[in-house]
Amino acid sequence: MDMYGFYSGKVFDAYKYLGAHVKENEVTFRTFAPNAKKIELIGEFNDWNGIEMKRADDDNFFECTIENAKPGMLYKYKIYDKNGRCVDHCDPYGFGMEVRPNTASIIRDLDEYKFNDDEWIKRRDDCKDKPLNIYEVHLGSWRKKSDDTWYTYKEVAHLLIPYVKEYGYNYIEIMPLSEHPCDESWGYQNTGFFSPTSRYGTAIDLMYFIDKCHENNIGVIMDFVPVHFAIDEFALANYDGTSLYEYPYEDIEMSQWGSKNFIHSRGEVRSFLQSAANYWIEEYHFDGLRVDALSNIIYWQGNSDRGENKGAIEFIKGMNKGLKELHPTVILAA
Repeated sequence: MDMYGFYSGKVFDAYKYLGAHVKENEVTFRTFAPNAKKIELIGEFNDWNGIEMKRADDDNFFECTIENAKPGMLYKYKIYDKNGRCVDHCDPYGFGMEVRPNTASIIRDLDEYKFNDDEWIKRRDDCKDKPLNIYEVHLGSWRKKSDDTWYTYKEVAHLLIPYVKEYGYNYIEIMPLSEHPCDESWGYQNTGFFSPTSRYGTAIDLMYFIDKCHENNIGVIMDFVPVHFAIDEFALANYDGTSLYEYPYEDIEMSQWGSKNFIHSRGEVRSFLQSAANYWIEEYHFDGLRVDALSNIIYWQGNSDRGENKGAIEFIKGMNKGLKELHPTVILAA
């Protein structure tokens, strides 16, 4: 990873360095926690007994390689702050996460699935000069099984695709799929920005869903939430014992929804969010992102009377520019 780019907010691929990465018979875990005193890796591979992670690169990163770790296994980071307080956190860059109320990250091998949508990607465009008819859906409540459980990504593909084709839609917009602890939030208060919610299956199942949509000439957009995140202690809040992702000031720390506001003026946060946006397009082949709560990026707390948030505006401009350079044919909307 380009370290200067990470700190200056220019990186779009931080997830390829951070998180849990499968390599043959081992997995390398890496996290960014500059203010942590120490971090221990706990998981199914070590019976949840802590293995101390070593400081890496400029001492702001911690890493550890485990030989008997495998895809599907659970893990967490046990983070000790400088005052000695310890909190078990999920991985901010984790590619999978347990269904609430459980909070562990899950090792995922994203290379397991091979897409068959080359032709779709070649002819895809952002629909600025042709009809665009979007069906917006919340997968968890669009349709449920008779026992009130959710359909998986794979199962819903065979129900939703015929439905949208019958009614003439050519794009599906899915409400946020990033992992979230509260069903009632509909996914708009996230804890796992790189983790497709396990409510409907695995990362591979989601890839299958999108592949099937493309096979049927249907594009897929996902709601993306780069404004705020859930306050839950196991996630991003006070991640290394300090306000790493959020504002350290009480008057702007919390949003009107009771969540924590991202501090978009910080380069590491920009790189985190930009990398998350790129991740969904690059790894899952989403055809666009609909950015949620844009007014809260433009104005402090979404209130024009408080003035423009210059740092957040620069972030959204930079993210849009970078994503369009990487993926010229995707739809970016708000």
